Amino acid sequence: MARLEGLRVYPVKGLDGIDLEAAEILEGGTVAHDREFALFDADGDVLNGKRADRVHDLDTDFDPETRELAIETLDGERQRFDLESDRETASAWLSEFFDVELSLERDRSLGFVDRRGMGPSVISTATLRTVADWFDEITVEGARRRLRANIEVGGVDPFWEDRFVGADAPAFEVGEVRFEGVTPCGRCVVPQRDPDTGDPTPGFREQFVQRREETFPDWADADAFDHYYSLMLIARVPEHDRGETLRVDDPVAIVDD
Repeated sequence: MARLEGLRVYPVKGLDGIDLEAAEILEGGTVAHDREFALFDADGDVLNGKRADRVHDLDTDFDPETRELAIETLDGERQRFDLESDRETASAWLSEFFDVELSLERDRSLGFVDRRGMGPSVISTATLRTVADWFDEITVEGARRRLRANIEVGGVDPFWEDRFVGADAPAFEVGEVRFEGVTPCGRCVVPQRDPDTGDPTPGFREQFVQRREETFPDWADADAFDHYYSLMLIARVPEHDRGETLRVDDPVAIVDD
């Protein structure tokens, strides 16, 4: 049976994700705690994995209850910061680490997601397994960390999420929450890097595109995809379902209406 296999959010944009058992859909249509914080430079530009591969030199954790960010560097230095009451100290430490003046900002209602008018990202466990099988050195967890989805659906076929974009695409429900597909996710440089070391995987993009084209589902609407370097669904939660809570093991069902 199709079910919500996993919920993962990225509390500080560009840094590590955390797994949750339950999460609310915010008024802005995103998952609570996802990209709740982000680092901005003096020009107002965000610092993330696309811009700074040194994010891979940090191992981070976040406690949603206390809003405490824990950081460990490659050389074993450990820091803990209270992002509820003292973001300035965290900003100063991260500025020194990245060697650029940074301010750690917060958005409680939407988060600093890339696509401000859209919502959670969705992928199936079977898709992650398939992508991992394309590369000798990539595990399923490695694929999960490279692709950075919020919603993971189990009990379905690979590329299940592709069916929710294009003409006459259906919607789906997770528990009582409706998701409507908006667009496939065109990928950036981040999935090409080892999430632990930041080292690029040789030939990643070329091999990914070749295998994606070879395995592209017959039932997917190819016209909805600009290119084959796309994977993962960016969805939208209608306003009437915002404020509802997602829970791991919630049933997932396709809705044709």
